[in-house]
Amino acid sequence: MKKLLIICGPTATGKTGLGLKLAKKLNGQIISADSRQVYLGMDIGTGKDLHLINNIKVWGYDLVKPDQDFSLAHFVKFARPLIKKIQAQNQLPILIGGTGLYLQAITKPIKTINIPPDPKLRQKLTSLTIKQLQTKLKKLNPDRFNSMNHSDQHNPRRLIRAIEIQKSKTKKPSPPQLSLDVLWLGLTAPKSVLDERIIKRVDQRFKLGAEKEVKKLLNSGYTWDLPAMSAMGYKQWQPYFENQASLEDVKQAWIKAEQQYLRRQLTWFKKQTNIHWFDITQRNLYPKLATKVAAWYTK
Repeated sequence: MKKLLIICGPTATGKTGLGLKLAKKLNGQIISADSRQVYLGMDIGTGKDLHLINNIKVWGYDLVKPDQDFSLAHFVKFARPLIKKIQAQNQLPILIGGTGLYLQAITKPIKTINIPPDPKLRQKLTSLTIKQLQTKLKKLNPDRFNSMNHSDQHNPRRLIRAIEIQKSKTKKPSPPQLSLDVLWLGLTAPKSVLDERIIKRVDQRFKLGAEKEVKKLLNSGYTWDLPAMSAMGYKQWQPYFENQASLEDVKQAWIKAEQQYLRRQLTWFKKQTNIHWFDITQRNLYPKLATKVAAWYTK
């Protein structure tokens, strides 16, 4: 069977750095499975780590402009043929990311993925409050609402999409499951360690010019109501550019958002049973990982 390596885990665990090392060792190509890194011109806030790449082919960056739609279905349509293309070149595709659903959709068909957006319904629903959206979804499918995590139950975009799915009459089949030999590697660490790494990473992104990047996006005509601009590392800047917050306020709001996202990721990944986990605080971690991957890759 064709091989696919997946490197996953919560934010700030060094997934990209590990992926690049393994790609160099195993003649691989990287595919980013990050729902924010697809946007052109959004480099620092999304952590594309462009300075680390060094001649390794990395796919999945800069696929669309910030005012263009990009969904899970778009990602699957992009990534699946690419995986086959890399394998046909006798190279190893390495899928990297912390967006769990993007990773899962490659290896496990998702029934609702081909249900298209309904612009008229979305426009109608955007005028509703969170409470009204929750009530509407509960009436349509209480089990669906109850299956959502707490954060998604209070996220208007997630609620609108769930309502859209329930109301859709589209019956397109989901993509067939790929026949792949998949190795899932997960990077993790104690929460206290990850919280500290997030603080350092946000501080580094400030120093790299996150403020200038956001200003450039605004000067290019992109507005705060765009889904891309609601991403972490961007929406926290809105009060600052509207003269309602200081740089320190932005930094603390960004850190808090990343740490909250970290906890949601940990909850999602905890439910997955097929991941081989490695603690990044372990000594001699890379040789252990490399041995694990080499044994799988050569069998």
